[in-house]
Amino acid sequence: MLAAVAVAFALPAAAFAQASGATEAATGTNATLPTVKVQAAKDVLPGDLAPTFGGGQVARGGNFGMLGQQKNIDVPFSMTTYTAKAIADKQARTIADVLQNDPAVRTAYGYGNFQEVYVIRGFQLDSDDVSLNGLYGITPRQMVETPAIERVDVFKGASAFLNGAAPGGSSIGGSVNLQLKRADDKPLTEVTLEGSGSGEFGTHIDVGRRFGDQDQFGIRVNQANRDGETSIDGEHRRNNQTAVALDWRGDKLRLEGDLLYQRQHVGDGRPVVYVSGTEIPTVPSATYNYGQTWSSSQTEDTVGILRAEYDFQPGWTAYVAGGVRHSNESGQYSSPYYTNPDLSTATRMYVPRKEDATSAEVGVRGHFNTGPVSHFVTAGASIVRVNTQSAWNMSGSFNTDLYNTPQVASPASAYYSQGLDGNPPITALNLMRSVAASDTLGFFHDRVLFTVGVRHQEILSNAYSSSTLQQTEAYNDSITTPLFGLVFKPTENLSFYANRSESLSAGDQAPTSAKNYGALLAPERTKQYEVGAKYDTGKYGAQLALYQLEKPQSYTNSAGYFVADGNERHRGVEASVFGEVYKGVRLIAGATYINAVQLDTGSTDGNHPIGVPSFMFNLGAEYDLPWVQGLTFSARYTHTGPQYLDAANTLSIKAWDTVDLGARYKTNILGRDTTFRADVLNLTNKAYWSSAIGGYLTMGAPRTVLFSMTTDF
Repeated sequence: MLAAVAVAFALPAAAFAQASGATEAATGTNATLPTVKVQAAKDVLPGDLAPTFGGGQVARGGNFGMLGQQKNIDVPFSMTTYTAKAIADKQARTIADVLQNDPAVRTAYGYGNFQEVYVIRGFQLDSDDVSLNGLYGITPRQMVETPAIERVDVFKGASAFLNGAAPGGSSIGGSVNLQLKRADDKPLTEVTLEGSGSGEFGTHIDVGRRFGDQDQFGIRVNQANRDGETSIDGEHRRNNQTAVALDWRGDKLRLEGDLLYQRQHVGDGRPVVYVSGTEIPTVPSATYNYGQTWSSSQTEDTVGILRAEYDFQPGWTAYVAGGVRHSNESGQYSSPYYTNPDLSTATRMYVPRKEDATSAEVGVRGHFNTGPVSHFVTAGASIVRVNTQSAWNMSGSFNTDLYNTPQVASPASAYYSQGLDGNPPITALNLMRSVAASDTLGFFHDRVLFTVGVRHQEILSNAYSSSTLQQTEAYNDSITTPLFGLVFKPTENLSFYANRSESLSAGDQAPTSAKNYGALLAPERTKQYEVGAKYDTGKYGAQLALYQLEKPQSYTNSAGYFVADGNERHRGVEASVFGEVYKGVRLIAGATYINAVQLDTGSTDGNHPIGVPSFMFNLGAEYDLPWVQGLTFSARYTHTGPQYLDAANTLSIKAWDTVDLGARYKTNILGRDTTFRADVLNLTNKAYWSSAIGGYLTMGAPRTVLFSMTTDF
C-alpha cells in the first residue's frame, strides 16, 4: 500500500524532472520553462461542493471551517471527505460506518453508553463534538444516521483556528463535519429498501426538486426508518430520521434552511466492559451478548439551521448562520466490571437527560491583490451555548458473567439524585465565544500560498451537582491560538504543505484526592507541527502527512497536587490513496503509524497512552467486472495494532484484523435505474476487543450481512 502511494507521488516528480532535463538540453536557445497552470483556492465558489475523484466516493475538497469550501490540494492541512455515494455504496448506516473506510480513524463506544466515539491520530473525538453544516453543538447526540448526509469531512490534526474549541473539549487530534443534502439541478426520487441477515428491515425515501424560472428554489426531503434485531444476540435497534432542506440561490444571495429530526432506540444493547483486575478478559464469542435484557437507550433530537450568504462585491462574500438543537434522552445502562474469570459484577443506572443548544457564526471572506501578491482574507465570530439537564438513580452491585450471563430482574435503586420527576436539574452550562481572522498570501501566481491566522477563544463552563443542586465548577478563561500554514505547488497536480497549528480545550479540574481539590487548570493548548504532500489527478489522489501533536497531561504529582506538568506526545505518519487508479479499479486505502508516549508524568513517564494503536492499515478496493455491465465487487481488509488499557502499560489488547466483502449490480428495470447491494462485514465472524480508548473495552461487531435495493423513479 505504501509502495502504491509512493508511486502516486513519484509520477508527477518524474514528469517534472523530464521537463527540466529537456530544458537543460536546449542550451544556446531561448528556451523557457513550460507554463504551470495553478488553480487557487478561490476557484471554489461559495456554497459549491467540491468535485469528486473517480468513482465519486471521495471528494477533492471540503469544508475547512473559517476558510470555507476549499480544494484539498490548496490548503496546508490533511482532510478526507466521504460522499453520499460512498455512504450508499458501502451501506453505511451511521457515521462510524463511514469512518471505517479511513486508515487514520478507529471507532468505539462512549463511557457506559452506546454513543459513538472516533479516534483520530490517537485522540478521542466524542460525537457531541461533531459539527453539522460547520456549526458546533447542534449535531444529534449519541450517533448520527446517514440518510440525510451529503458529505462527511474528516479533518486530521489540530483545528482550533479553523473551527474554534469544541464544546465538549474532545476535538484534539482531529474533527468531523457533516454536510446535509441539498436539492441538485437534476430531479431526484429514490426509494431504498434495506435489510440484514439478522432480521433488520428499513426504507429510505429521498426526493429533491428545484423550482422557478432559473431553478432558484430547491427542496430536498429524506425519510428513513429501520427496525429489527442486529447481528448481536438479542440486541434490537429502531431508528427514524426525517430531514427537510430548503434553499434559494440568486445571483448574489443564497439562503438555506434545514430541519432534522432523529429518534433512536437500542434495546438489550451489548455494553462496554470495565476491567478492575490484573488481566484482560478472554473475548466472548463474536455474537454473544453479555448485557441485560432490560438495558436500553432512547434518544430524540430536533435540529434547525438557517444560513445566508451574500456576495456584496466581486470576490467578497458575507455569511451568517445559526442553529438550535433540543434533545431528549433516557437510558437504563449496565456495564460489567471484570475482575477475574470467576468474578464479574455490574450495576444498573438510569439516566434521563435533556439538552438545549444554540450555535451561530458570522463572517466575511474575500480576495484582493497588492501588486504581484494575492490575498484571501477571512474574519468571523462564533458562539456556542449548550445547556444540559440530567438526573440519575443507581442500584447496588450484582454478580454477572461475560460468558454465561445470568439475566437478573431490574434491580431496585439504592442511590438517587434530584430531578427524577421528569424535570431533571441543570448539570452543565458550556459557552464558547471566539473571533478569528486570517490572510492567505499567494506568491508567484499562487504557486506558493502562505496562511497566517489567529483566533481568540473564550471558554465558560459551569457544572452543578444533580444531588445537591450546588455549583461545583465555574470555569471562565480565554486564550489566543495562532496558525501558520504553507503550500508549495510545483505542478498543477502536486502540492507540498506544512502547518503549525493548535487544538484547544478547557483545563481539567483537580479530583477529590488532590490537595488542591476543585482547582481549575488553565486551558489546554495542544501544539501541532505537520508537513505533507498531496497529489490530485482528478481521477485519483494521494496524501502523505508527518506530524507531531503534544498535549498537556494532567496528573496528581508526588506532593499531592493536581498539575498539568506532563505531556502526551503523538508522532505519526499517514499515507492514503483514493479514487480510480485504473479503469474499473478504485481504492480507498492507506496506513498510519503512531509513536505515542507519555512525558514527564511521574510513574508513567515513557509509557504509551491508553487506547492508541501504533499501526493501522486499511485496504479497500472495488472492481467493475468488464464482461458484466453494472456489476461491481468490493473488498476491505482492516488491521489495527495492540492497545494498552492502562497508563502503567500492564494490560493490553491484541491486534485485530477483519475482512469485508461486497457486491452491487446496477441495471434498468421497467425503465427505472435500480441498484442491488450486498455486503458481508467481518466475513470470518472474528471475536475481538476493538478498542481500549477511554480505559475500557469495546467489542467489535460480529459477522453482519447487509442488503438493499435502490430504485430511481
